[in-house]
Amino acid sequence: MNNMVQEYKRILVPVDGSEEAELALNKAVWVAKMNQARLDILNVLDTKQFAGSYSGMLSGDAIFQISEDAQNYLNSLKYDIQTNDGLKDVEIHVRFGNPKNVIARDFPTEYQTDLIMMGSTGLNAVERMLMGSVTEYVNRTAICDVLIVKTDVENRPYQKASKKK
Repeated sequence: MNNMVQEYKRILVPVDGSEEAELALNKAVWVAKMNQARLDILNVLDTKQFAGSYSGMLSGDAIFQISEDAQNYLNSLKYDIQTNDGLKDVEIHVRFGNPKNVIARDFPTEYQTDLIMMGSTGLNAVERMLMGSVTEYVNRTAICDVLIVKTDVENRPYQKASKKK
C-alpha cells in the first residue's frame, strides 16, 4: 500500500501580500521540507487592474515600478525562507496576466506543479460576489491538487485581526 502515498515535488504558492497568502506560504514551507520538494512562490500582477484604474494607460515606468516592487517582496520572502527555515529549493516568479488562469493552469503546466497551496480568499463578500474568488476558481479548475490553507503550522484555525466565525 505504500506506493499509494502521494509525494509532492513541486509546490506552488501564489502570494499577494495578504495575511492569508503568507499563512499558506508558512505551511507550504513546512510541506516542502517534509517532501524535499521545490517551492515556487508566485505573484501575479493582474493586467486588468492596470488597464481599468488608469483610463487604459499606465506608463512603462509605472509598470516597471510595480513589477520591481513585486520582485523585491518575493526576494525578501525567499531570503527569509532560506535563512530562517533552511529550505534551499525556493524559486520566485512574477507574472502578468489573469491570476485565475495563471495560477490554475498556465504556471502549473509550465513548471509541472503537483500541488498548489493557497490561502482562503482575501476578498470581502461583495468583492467575491462581483469578481469571484481566485481561490474558488483555482480549486475548481486547477490541473493539479489544491490545498486551501485555513490553519497555521500548528494546525490551529487562523484568526484574522477582525474576529469572524
